[in-house]
Amino acid sequence: MLIRFFALAALLVTAASGIAQENLATAAPSSPLHRIDAHSPQGLENLFKYTREPLPLVSAHRGGPAQGFPENCIATFENTLQHTFAMLEIDPRYAKDGAIVVHHDADLQRTTTGKGRVADFTLPELKQLRLKDPAGTVTEYPIPTLDEVLEWARGETILLLDQKDVPVAARVKKIEEHKAESYALLIVYSFKDAKECFALNPHIMMEVMVPSREKIAEFDQTGVPWPNVVAFVGHAPPEDAALYEAIHAKGARSIVGTSRNLDRQLTSRQVPQISRLEPEYRALLTRGADLIETDIPVELGPLLYKSSPVRPPLDDYFRIK
Repeated sequence: MLIRFFALAALLVTAASGIAQENLATAAPSSPLHRIDAHSPQGLENLFKYTREPLPLVSAHRGGPAQGFPENCIATFENTLQHTFAMLEIDPRYAKDGAIVVHHDADLQRTTTGKGRVADFTLPELKQLRLKDPAGTVTEYPIPTLDEVLEWARGETILLLDQKDVPVAARVKKIEEHKAESYALLIVYSFKDAKECFALNPHIMMEVMVPSREKIAEFDQTGVPWPNVVAFVGHAPPEDAALYEAIHAKGARSIVGTSRNLDRQLTSRQVPQISRLEPEYRALLTRGADLIETDIPVELGPLLYKSSPVRPPLDDYFRIK
């Protein structure tokens, strides 16, 4: 069944070749979503446990914004999932009254109709604002809260919660409040934070920065089990194949970032269509990367995984509905 699903995804890419990114990203509201449900914290560990089988997931940076779809917006998340299986990277940030909203910048100007710092406004005040898409066009969408996103994501996809000004303990508490251990990971920027997260809740998985083989040895000393980890190796994807092999030997998968390099060739229109970049993206997977964090999940997901159906036992976690 999923083979047919990926074939359909491939047709989307073929039909859209030569169309600008903003047009590619607009889907009919009735389109089914590519849903991921790991069912349990153990299921999430199983999903990210390294095997030689490809995993049909990109990580949508800020949810995959496009024309008409602002970053860090639930409507944008749904648009991304209409096109491809994807994790969604989001950005929790504190409002003045202690509420946690999902918004990347410390300031409001770039992505909303407001001005000033997010931290200077209460949640009711922030809810009066409207989000802008990447071109600066005002949309009907409000700033979501982290609570709203965590509730929406259950049974839909996997969230990656970045840090911004919300520390580990507060993000762990939110995951626990929503019983989201089966579909929400924390992004942590130090091994100290990884140890804190594991101590607070050993059932929460993390994306941990592991950019070198030396850092693998250092991480081993933390006592955090590798099944709790997806290893982010860098925004400049390392060429050291032995690094990926060493991560795989621990039973973990690796993730690289292309939002600051390859993606920009398409978003800046240096190249007219993503198929021109396919060899370069596939070279990352050949080198050993398992997952790719990207600004263009709508285009990249179907391109990379159109011929890679999910195999047992993970096929139970993926469905298009």
